[in-house]
Amino acid sequence: MMAFARNWRHAWVAETPERASVREIPSLNAVFSEAFTERYRKDGMVGVRVPHLNPAVWKFAITDAEEGAMIWRNARDGIAAFNMVHRSGVEGWMGPLAVHPDYQGQGIGKIIVSSGVEWLKKTGAKVIGLETMPRTMDNVGFYSALGFTPGHLTITVTLEAARAGIQATTMSSLNPHERELALRQCRALVDQLAPGYDYTREIVLTAQHQLGDTLFVRKGNDVTSFAVCHAVPLVEGRVADEMRVLKMVAKSEADFDQLVTQLCAHARAKSARRVAIRVQGQYENVYRRLVARGARVRWTDLRMSLHEYAESRPAGGGIVLSNWEI
Repeated sequence: MMAFARNWRHAWVAETPERASVREIPSLNAVFSEAFTERYRKDGMVGVRVPHLNPAVWKFAITDAEEGAMIWRNARDGIAAFNMVHRSGVEGWMGPLAVHPDYQGQGIGKIIVSSGVEWLKKTGAKVIGLETMPRTMDNVGFYSALGFTPGHLTITVTLEAARAGIQATTMSSLNPHERELALRQCRALVDQLAPGYDYTREIVLTAQHQLGDTLFVRKGNDVTSFAVCHAVPLVEGRVADEMRVLKMVAKSEADFDQLVTQLCAHARAKSARRVAIRVQGQYENVYRRLVARGARVRWTDLRMSLHEYAESRPAGGGIVLSNWEI
């Protein structure tokens, strides 16, 4: 029997989640748009209307989250809230997550975040985090009350697409045997820099859903850097003019610089105007190097981690940029 929580506006909201499916994408988009439009309104930006996300991006989020793709029903069998909870090896994070405005202020937000945390703990996550808008004090306070601690900003920067000598390889250009070898090498590189992390599923799903590609650079027989990129538009109905980097891993700053050059060239080859990279603030040198290359700052998010489940910086000068947003 399903348990429900009392809500003064619409009577009932399920206390226990169901697993989301791609059939719910239109409903998820409606809740997403309404919730974040209301958030902007409360922050004083009354004229902002948050658009729907590209259904292809939702499909990726749902399949990447697997059992962590959670929805909470209302009494009319619609969606009152959702939380897409992701785990890449021992790295766990939540997003997007939202409660429809009609159900806010009733404790539903605490339920969906706590459910995500418990699922990640149960499945072996050693890092548990999320990102929120730093200017929104309500959000920062809400997550802090649930045990999350503010960390560094994540700064989204963009670089213009540009020509370069192509030295990188794409996963899509490989035959099945070569692809399996490259996947193993990418997994080994991540595990070397951040033990227990694993971005294999994101690489595979990006290819399966035809969202973009994975670019990697080899020196000798070893992969020294790679980036998982999505070229499809983030917003429904928009033109694909930006390539977004979801995961970016490099052995050194020099390897990172080389990969950035290749990303800009790959974007140009795919007719994208620019590359978007989300840089965690703990990588000060990486951020400075990108700005020195002409990167423009586009957006900031506040990275928050659960107490005793914070991420640590890779040893030996390695770089692991992990997007905690779809």
